[in-house]
Amino acid sequence: MSQQTPSYFTAFKNLAMSRTDSGVLTLRFHTDDGPATFTGEMHTDFPRALFEIGEDRDNRVLVLTGTGDRFMTDIDGASLGDITKPAQWDRTLAEGRRVLQRLVDLEMPVIAAVNGPASVHSEYALLADVVIAAGTTVFSDFPHLTFGIVPGDGIQIAWEEALGVNRARYLTLTQGSFTAEQAERWGAVAEVLPLERVLPRAQQLAEDLAAKPQLLTRYLAVTLRQRISRRMAEGLQLGMALEGLTAADLAYQQQ
Repeated sequence: MSQQTPSYFTAFKNLAMSRTDSGVLTLRFHTDDGPATFTGEMHTDFPRALFEIGEDRDNRVLVLTGTGDRFMTDIDGASLGDITKPAQWDRTLAEGRRVLQRLVDLEMPVIAAVNGPASVHSEYALLADVVIAAGTTVFSDFPHLTFGIVPGDGIQIAWEEALGVNRARYLTLTQGSFTAEQAERWGAVAEVLPLERVLPRAQQLAEDLAAKPQLLTRYLAVTLRQRISRRMAEGLQLGMALEGLTAADLAYQQQ
């Protein structure tokens, strides 16, 4: 294990990273070290960070978490640019496709420590191999229908895989939400714990995995995510294209 801190650990404003000597990398979403607000900058940075993480063989297990008492609940829509314009949506599509494809194709186990409500990009957590959630967690998709656009950026695939097709369709169409306890019953969450125990438990599981031979854990990740990787490759481009069409239509609705 290299003792030098990689430069990418501090290269991204809203992504805090730390790594144990055994190779457990914890990535924490934040805004000014408080609960994260999703921004255009984060949309750009997260796929770049995942590329760096995947290329660094000193990373053996990834833990994803938020800051404070929520995973992610706020979004700065204006910072994403004018998504009614094709050129802007082309950039959004490219970044959105890369972030989820890179996440599901990471050649290491991924554990999510969901530290409270996740109403923005809950798919980041639900795509993890193991999901540990606080009892205060409520999953939902606030931005898409609120903004008037199709949720085609991969969240639809993640919810279908985690919750089942019919339940995912119902919750998407009704803009519904579900609790950590419901998600545990449905098989989307592995464990529900008090908030203060969520991250330590996720990191404990990560350390257990990091102690195994790296080739084993790398290929376990590849083997266990073949279906979801294929689904992302097949469905993400179309989903985001249709999302972009509904985004473009917003300009006409405002006239």
